[in-house]
Amino acid sequence: MSSKTWFITGTSTGFGRALTEELLARGDRVAATLRRPEVLDGLARQYGDRLWRAVLDVSRPAEVRRVVDDAFAALGTVDVVVSNAGYSLVGAAEEPSDEQVRRQLDTNVLGSMTLARAALPYLRGQGHGHLIQFSSVGGQAAFPFVGIYNATKWAMEGFYEALAQEVAGFGIRTTLVEPGGFRTDANTRSAEQASALAAYAELREQVMKDFFPPQGEPAALARAVIAAADSPQPPRRLLLGGDAYTAIQASLATRLAEVEAQRGSATVTDPS
Repeated sequence: MSSKTWFITGTSTGFGRALTEELLARGDRVAATLRRPEVLDGLARQYGDRLWRAVLDVSRPAEVRRVVDDAFAALGTVDVVVSNAGYSLVGAAEEPSDEQVRRQLDTNVLGSMTLARAALPYLRGQGHGHLIQFSSVGGQAAFPFVGIYNATKWAMEGFYEALAQEVAGFGIRTTLVEPGGFRTDANTRSAEQASALAAYAELREQVMKDFFPPQGEPAALARAVIAAADSPQPPRRLLLGGDAYTAIQASLATRLAEVEAQRGSATVTDPS
């Protein structure tokens, strides 16, 4: 397998860091973007110019476009673009402030869309490429107290569902990664908590007890993502974790049953 060049957002910790480490260890080049590049000083000393670093806050569209331009100018070709940067906002629908909601959308939705839109002209020009978007089990199944986060992931699922059909003819592939619970800081340091209202206290406590345990290993996820990128026919959606499969299968089965129940009634608005 020939080496690839990857562009990855959010590489300081979690999935982005694990993916960067696995790729460098196998001989690939990585354009790693993060808010504090010095976090990767150790990897830079170990791997030299196979690691290209840039400061990036994905919530700033002009910055996203500039860094993408700089990466392609410096590296020539980028084979795989990974949109990983993001975070979760925890709270019932009415609990977060308007500012918190806007920040969540700016990062998880607009930041991810801008990255794909900025990279696409380059990928079309080189005649190949793979866009990998980190979604979540919460991109197909919704859960109480993370509704705003769910909304951002469902938005990206819809965006990529359409995008995949638009770019297939240019040799560009897409994959949505849908992890379950993994041992990262996604639900601790990287999560933002909305102000809690007393009316939801009992339900929140009950839900959080039953939430996905962080059992998956980020390194194993990184290897699965790399294997998908190496595949001649990568999946449009990559479910990772038995909990992700169980929750998504149950959600889709319920929704499909609701659709089937309206097989007859849906036609009442059709021309007679």
